[in-house]
Amino acid sequence: MKHKAGFVNIIGNPNVGKSTLMNAFVGEKLSIITSKAQTTRHRILGIVNGDDFQVVFSDTPGIIKPAYELQQSMMGFVKSAFEDADVLIYMVEIGEQELKDEAFFNKITNSKIPVLLLLNKIDKSDQGQLESQVQLWAKKVPNAEIIAISALEGFQVKEVFGRIIELLPESPPFYPKDQLTDKPERFFINETIREKILIHYKKEIPYAVEVDTEEFFEEENIIRIRSVIMVERETQKGIIIGHKGSALKRVGVEARKDLEKFFGKQIHLELYVKVNKNWRSNQNQLKRFGYNN
Repeated sequence: MKHKAGFVNIIGNPNVGKSTLMNAFVGEKLSIITSKAQTTRHRILGIVNGDDFQVVFSDTPGIIKPAYELQQSMMGFVKSAFEDADVLIYMVEIGEQELKDEAFFNKITNSKIPVLLLLNKIDKSDQGQLESQVQLWAKKVPNAEIIAISALEGFQVKEVFGRIIELLPESPPFYPKDQLTDKPERFFINETIREKILIHYKKEIPYAVEVDTEEFFEEENIIRIRSVIMVERETQKGIIIGHKGSALKRVGVEARKDLEKFFGKQIHLELYVKVNKNWRSNQNQLKRFGYNN
């Protein structure tokens, strides 16, 4: 039996549905999803296996013009997605007109590998708007195959997956067939906690936060976790904790429920908040948190 395998990398502006799409392909919540820009900070692999194929999907941060070191690193993850892709998914949403970085856009339009341009969120459009958007993107990215989808509703997701399999090269698998992702357990703990912070806190707070899981002990019936929420300033620490610890408690309760679903076990989660001054602009701290690798 011939076996196909390859890397399918998903890029696009913030909030177009890249993480929703990858989670739909993989069937697991690997990438956190919120309505806020820059939710995804890392390049996250999701691996889908069949008897005669292995698709390695890659979710990347939304393309932005970087303002500080952390964002520079995030755009580095996007850049790397061009270097090893066998199929490139360029994702846009209804009403969108352009990619925010011209250099990245030129890489897409000059790509030597297959490009699938997925026009997402069509459940929010009518037929006339959809047709005009298809025409617009056909002119802008003539090398792409355009498919209209709704990642959230699952519309055309199976069809896109089938097309990806057709485009993949023949190859043995790159990862063990039972592997779901390249990230360790602690990464998903950190991301789950960070998702709750993105949901419940406003303005700069979510973007000044990083989470570090210092302890992970798995017993037969329970997993004991100790995680630290890093902020940049003392005032941010107070906001994260909230009045009598109420805000931090809410984050902990919601994160614990999600982690119990993810791991299929009871979770004991301890959360602490520490000030790590200006970590977003500190090369050593960024490397410690898995950026700039």
